Amino acid sequence: MALLKRSKPEGKADPEGRMPLMEHLRELRNRLVIGMLGVTAGTVVGFVFFDTLWQFVSSPYCNLPFAQSLKAGTCFQVRAVFEAFFVNLKVAIVFGMVVSAPLWLYQIWAFVTPGLYRNERRYTSIFLAIGVPLFAAGTALAYFVLDKGLALLFSFAPDNATPFMEMTSYIDYALLMFIVFGVSFELPLLLVLLNVIGVLKRATVAKHRRMIIFAMFVFGAIATPGSDPIAMIALSIPLVIFFALAELFMYWRESRLPKTEDYSHLSDDEASELSDDDPRDRETSGPSASGR
Repeated sequence: MALLKRSKPEGKADPEGRMPLMEHLRELRNRLVIGMLGVTAGTVVGFVFFDTLWQFVSSPYCNLPFAQSLKAGTCFQVRAVFEAFFVNLKVAIVFGMVVSAPLWLYQIWAFVTPGLYRNERRYTSIFLAIGVPLFAAGTALAYFVLDKGLALLFSFAPDNATPFMEMTSYIDYALLMFIVFGVSFELPLLLVLLNVIGVLKRATVAKHRRMIIFAMFVFGAIATPGSDPIAMIALSIPLVIFFALAELFMYWRESRLPKTEDYSHLSDDEASELSDDDPRDRETSGPSASGR
């Protein structure tokens, strides 16, 4: 294919992964095209098996007692001409992105990897291997509490009102729940990543532990669609547990690091003491100093 044609530079490839800007752009273009082709293929499969996918996605709502008010086997209303088509399209695209995730994640990984050090590649591969199951666990939890949240929200309807839901409203609500829960489960992993690269210290996390836990409950109340208490609690409690595990990992990792002198207690005008084997002393008192 001409679209994926790549002009190879003359000579041997740089072992450190360096290449001209145009080569980077071509590499990015090729990997984006491959990832999009994978998503497109998965979307086509999603269109073919839409009925099965829709039955699975809509079952949390359709199994509720008040959802059978229209007629047997009917749970939703369609009020717009293109509503059913766009619901098909949304479900198919999401399915295509999920099933093709190994392909486009690998394309992103292969594009970024040449610019990383060996230890960075090891850490990012580990975090990627952990992050995908965490995202899947978040979406599974969202699917489990979806019907309970809807039942609670619709329970506030008066006796003379029958709840009816459109397909678009439901799929938007369900997809937002899946995304919020899946992404939220990645937040403790992000804390671990920041600790590994030296940006965030465990002492800083421990100092603000109460505020972080409180912020997680606030985030659970704001981020969940509908802000029902069941979804908020179902999201916040796992986040607190994962946060505790992340802090435990930070403590274990920092306890294995070599001890260094801590001068954080000194004021800005107070000088720190130099150790006897300070490298600056060796530079001035070593054999090379007499020759200057």
